[in-house]
Amino acid sequence: MTDAIELIISPRKRNIGSLEVRRALPYAKRRTVGPCIFFDHMGPAKFSPGQGIDVRPHPHIGLATVTFLFNGEIHHRDSLGFHQPIRPGDVNWMTAGRGIVHSERTGPETRAEGHTLHGIQTWVALPKGGEETEPAFYHHPKESLPKIDEGGASLSLIAGSAYGQTSPVKVFSPMFYLGGTLAAGSKLAITEEYEERAVYVVDGTVMIDDHAIEEGQMAVLNPGRPAHVHADAESRVMLAGGAPLDGDRLIWWNLVASDQALIDRAKQEWKDGGFPKVQGDEDGFIPLPEN
Repeated sequence: MTDAIELIISPRKRNIGSLEVRRALPYAKRRTVGPCIFFDHMGPAKFSPGQGIDVRPHPHIGLATVTFLFNGEIHHRDSLGFHQPIRPGDVNWMTAGRGIVHSERTGPETRAEGHTLHGIQTWVALPKGGEETEPAFYHHPKESLPKIDEGGASLSLIAGSAYGQTSPVKVFSPMFYLGGTLAAGSKLAITEEYEERAVYVVDGTVMIDDHAIEEGQMAVLNPGRPAHVHADAESRVMLAGGAPLDGDRLIWWNLVASDQALIDRAKQEWKDGGFPKVQGDEDGFIPLPEN
């Protein structure tokens, strides 16, 4: 591709109920970048008064979910008893481990007013030794995240370590995950401390090695090669990556594992009603897919 770029991914569009997403990972030629095994760009979606999202209770294993919003609000509820609205710039980090159930819905006040929802949801695969860790949930307000101002970029360090700073979000393997804006005329050197790195353009267009990366595209970078991101006009980007995963991962529906037996066990447990209920959202759930 170029000295800096290994691959450019143009995400596939998927409809998830009332919301359209652009899915960059997993991709046929690149399943993961560092521990990031799933990367969905949600919206921007405009909802009229009375409308919103209603993702009914569903299970996860073997991963951590990370939700980061630019606009709108989502109410998270889970089987541990947490109920947490997430708003722009905050981080909701949910460690599924051996199993958790959660729902994601538009809150009543936001639903009544009409709103725009825009954000990124990422799944981070847990290392083999932590796949069956105890489930947990953490909320980090935007004020708690380290801010990085470098080369005309203004970024929040969502998780991991980069540019000499470390996020308060608990992670399970070496990684970095940042989001923010590049001012017009900016030039940002991408951290070189990790083997696997990617740049995703949320809006605008950036240049890497004189190659344009447009809105909705992910550029996967070559290991060990310096890379600079240029922006002629203000653009919003996400930077992600880390150490390679310790082996392949299987994904079936919302379940991630290094061993098919763990997925089969979770499938049967969900089918049998063995997972705990989402507190405050007990009445509905997403049935186990037939295939």
